[in-house]
Amino acid sequence: MAAGASGAGAGAATESEPAGMRTVQRAIDILGLFDEVRPALTIREIVSASGLPKTTVLRLLQTLRLNGLLWVDEHGRYIAGPALLRWSRLAEQAWRLPAAAQALLRDLAAEHKETVHLYVRRDIRRVCIAQEEGPQALRQVVRVGDELPLWAGGVAKALLLDAPDALLLRVAEASPHGAAHLATLRTWIEEARDHGYAVSHGEREEGLSAVAVPVRGRTGAVVAALSFGGPSTRFTQERVTRFAGALRGAAGELGRAGLPFEA
Repeated sequence: MAAGASGAGAGAATESEPAGMRTVQRAIDILGLFDEVRPALTIREIVSASGLPKTTVLRLLQTLRLNGLLWVDEHGRYIAGPALLRWSRLAEQAWRLPAAAQALLRDLAAEHKETVHLYVRRDIRRVCIAQEEGPQALRQVVRVGDELPLWAGGVAKALLLDAPDALLLRVAEASPHGAAHLATLRTWIEEARDHGYAVSHGEREEGLSAVAVPVRGRTGAVVAALSFGGPSTRFTQERVTRFAGALRGAAGELGRAGLPFEA
């Protein structure tokens, strides 16, 4: 049972942006087309997926290749380039959880037999920065680095607990429901605040449930969200209550210990 990652068009450039910014965004969008499912792409596939003119794609591919961000394999397909190795090491160093925090996630997954995720907010999306899979054969699959929307789901509610209205409106406008979704977001967040945790059942994807709590940093601000996710059939009210208590305790420990990326 999989929860998919975002596509490359999440930050797609618009014609109103300055030309330089538009070029950079288009290059980033092309890099975003590559993932575990599609690690190698032909020029035709890149043109089709990006929606850009072939001449523009060729120019961007040449620049990315010259800078080592893309490479051409023996079949003429583009793959991730060696320059990304250095950046991936830097990202791993910056975002790697301390051993104690990783052990905390492992213990949660082992005790409650559900997959544990740790997310941070990136503008109007959420990014999984750590996870520990539960032992169940049927489970939610979200990989580290995957981006998901913020307009629904327990994690989204936990991450948006302190969000200003301006941000909530942008999240709502990006949802399938448009700006009218703002009222629903406010209601969900208020419920999460009252309960001390957030829960969702099939809000973003039918058959999936989640329980999430905020992780607050040294200043008291929400810096991350810790969650259990899995098939809705296993998320009974009794288990949800138990999950929430365990997550709150773990989130408190994470917050007191400090996270490596916290400002």
